[in-house]
Parts: sequence; C-alpha cells; structure tokens
Amino acid sequence: MFDKLDDLLRKFEEIMNELSEPGVTENQERFRALMKEQSDLTPIVEAYKEYKKCNQDIEDSLMMLDEESDPDMKEMLKEELATAKKRVEELERELKILLLPKDPNDDKNVIVEIRAGAGGDEAALFAAEIYRMYVHYAESRRWKVETAEVEEIGIGGMKSVTFMVTGQGAYSVLKYESGVHRVQRVPETESGGRIHTSTISVAVMPEVDEDIDIVIEDKDIRIDVMRASGNGGQCVNTTDSAVRLTHYPSGIVVYSQTEKSQIQNKAKAFALLRAKLYDIEQQQRHDAEAEMRRSQIGTGDRSEKIRTYNFPQGRVTDHRINLTLYKLDKVMNGDIQEILDACIAADQAAKLAKMNESQGR
Repeated sequence: MFDKLDDLLRKFEEIMNELSEPGVTENQERFRALMKEQSDLTPIVEAYKEYKKCNQDIEDSLMMLDEESDPDMKEMLKEELATAKKRVEELERELKILLLPKDPNDDKNVIVEIRAGAGGDEAALFAAEIYRMYVHYAESRRWKVETAEVEEIGIGGMKSVTFMVTGQGAYSVLKYESGVHRVQRVPETESGGRIHTSTISVAVMPEVDEDIDIVIEDKDIRIDVMRASGNGGQCVNTTDSAVRLTHYPSGIVVYSQTEKSQIQNKAKAFALLRAKLYDIEQQQRHDAEAEMRRSQIGTGDRSEKIRTYNFPQGRVTDHRINLTLYKLDKVMNGDIQEILDACIAADQAAKLAKMNESQGR
C-alpha cells in the first residue's frame, strides 16, 4: 500500500509542476485532464502527508520520552503519543478506503426513473412523494433537476416519472437508491382504515458521455413527434414539441415532453435512450461478475426490496444494512443523507473486507 502511496505522491508533484508551467492552459483538453487528476489525488495525498507527519510525531515523542526525566513532561508526551497513534490507525483506514477502486461512473450526472408497482393509485401517489423527496434532496445539495417524462394520474400521483440530476458526484450517492421501495400506510384512497402495502421501483442510471461507444443505428429507431399531454406549462400543449423514441432491438420506448422545443426534447430523449442502453450493458456485466456482486451491499438487483417506509410507526428501514430511523417526515422531505452515508460506509466496509480476504489468500 505504501509503495502505491509513494507513487501517487510523486505523480501528484509532477501534476502540480506541470500545472505551474506557463502556457499550460493553451491545451484545454490536457489542462482539464490535469485538473481532474489533481482533484482526484488531493484527498489521498493530504491524508498520506498527515499519516507521515503523525508517524514522525510518534518517533519524536518516543525519543523525547527516553531523554525526559520530569514527570509532568513525561505525562504530556505520553498523551501526545497516544493521540498520534490513534490518528495513525484512523488514517490507515481512511487511506485504504481512498485507495479502493473507484466506480468510473461516480462523478457523472444521473437519470432517475421511478415507476409505480403493486398498489394501484396508492403506489402512484407514493411514487410522486418519492420523486419530491429526491427533488428536495437534490436542492439541498444545490444540484439541478430536470424532469424529462411524467405520466400522472388525476389525484396527484405518478405512474412513472423520469428526471435528470446534474451535480458533481450525483451518481456516487444516488446509485444506492436503485431497487424496490415499499410503503406501509392507510391509503388516502381507502376509507376502511386498513394498512396497505404498496411498492415502487427506482432505477438510477449514469448519464452517458459522448465518448462512450453506444451505437444507435438510424434503422433501429422510430421517432414520433406529437403534442405534449398532461399538465404542461405555457405553450406546451400547442405545438408538436413532444418526442417519442422507439428502439426496436431493445424494445425501449422513451418520451420527452418537458421542453418547449422539439429539438431540445429530441436531444433529451436520445440522452435517456443512451443511458438506458448503457444501463442494460452495465447490468449484464454486473450479473456476470459474481465476485463484484458479493462485495456490494445488497445484491445490486433491481427487483431487490431495499427500503420500507412505515407511516403508522413513523419509521424508515433500509433492509440491506439493517438501518432503522424514526424520522419518516424528515426523510420524505428530502433528509436522506444519513441513510446514504450509511450505505456508502457499508459498501466501503464490504469492499475492504473483500480486499483483505483476497490479500490474505
């Protein structure tokens, strides 16, 4: 591990030297690559530098302890020694986590698709609430949310909704939301007062960069344009601005109606289609890699029930990590960071355990 850290430290110094050279911004592509590398390496380099300093502090304290005769000074040096040793242990763990292989999609924006499952109108109402939960969460992170497609029902529910979240590291956090979400409550549509269980599915897909090779042949696509339906803003229902793409090989149909311009809706629809095709490819690869699957929290399967929202008890339970919180109102209002942090920590712990296991063989 420390050989690798020394190599990364040298690499970081080389990058900093190159960034300090005059004319470095003339090649913008190279400049952006250097800035990204610098950003990626900075947390590792800072932690490693602190680790080395703490080790030096330990050596200095031990040397001074041997030479010191004053009892008060000895006691102070012992305290400093204990603090430095504790920090070294913490930094070793931090460095192991920082050196874990990074998901190449983590820095990307995301496309989120929510679909009502079992439960009829109640499931559609819950889908709309979960959509609002994610919007509130994104707003708290100052991320931008754009709705691409929504199929509403008359009582304020959504049969389905697809939206894009633009923000640094959005995928690294929201990827843990993929799966089946279950709600237990007395439905507003139910007069008998019985608790019902309904479900929705959430799919979180990374936005696909142009340089990723997702081939969409013209012959494989049908493009339909039409007037947008449902609750639209001014001008939405008066022009043929909505776009529907049908991809014959996969059977995927995407629909974009939220922009006033047909060109904008077409671009958004193609972005959604590329993301879905990439997601299918990723899922197939994921299913084939049993080892990776075992090193993640949950199974990574879209049909896996990941969370229950129990309204009578005011609790939220994430089944993958056995976490239960009694703050349902706050969670539904977008306060989901504690759950996401716990998922990230559990995922890191599982990957560290897997790494230690493979090194111990």
